[in-house]
Amino acid sequence: MSVQTAAGIALVLFAVFGLLGFVWRSWLQYRRTGSTGFRGVGGRTGSLEWIAGAGFVIALVVAVVAPILQRANVIEPVRMLRTVWIQVIGIVVATAGIAGTVYAQLEMGDAWRIGVDEQETTTLVRTGVFGRVRNPIYTAMFTFGIGIALLTPNLVAFVGFVLLVATIELQVRRVEEPHLLRTHGDAYREYTASVGRFIPGIGLIR
Repeated sequence: MSVQTAAGIALVLFAVFGLLGFVWRSWLQYRRTGSTGFRGVGGRTGSLEWIAGAGFVIALVVAVVAPILQRANVIEPVRMLRTVWIQVIGIVVATAGIAGTVYAQLEMGDAWRIGVDEQETTTLVRTGVFGRVRNPIYTAMFTFGIGIALLTPNLVAFVGFVLLVATIELQVRRVEEPHLLRTHGDAYREYTASVGRFIPGIGLIR
């Protein structure tokens, strides 16, 4: 598989991820509740919430730019990772990440949101996949990001993945977890003490 073909596949996977994970899911949420569930980048400029939200957008842009630059022959994959079997693994992992993202979003039901609204109280979902990890949507997004980085293993793609992980960690630890603790109190404390943050059993808060 040529590096240009791999980059083209990565862009198709990004398009599928965006259409299913953002556009279609927001449309479905609107049909169900009258709200798209999109709360956007919140917080005052320079706050942790604003940095996490803006950083997440930047991470996605960088990740998309990586295969574009590779397809245009501006950058090359890391030589030792430029093999067909790694590219195939990348496709499989990225596809699994897309499926996992959509599945976890559907498991949230009407409580699904993009962003945090301090004036809004949603149900604390603890069943299904949320009974195994607290943030399965983000776990699936990490999986998608790893897959894309394997499919187009260039330096820009790796930077995009690192930014994605860093901004999601910031969003979860400094924005979402404090919000959920304020909203749900002891129920959330019990949940965080028994269910891992992104991986089962890891990231417990006791």
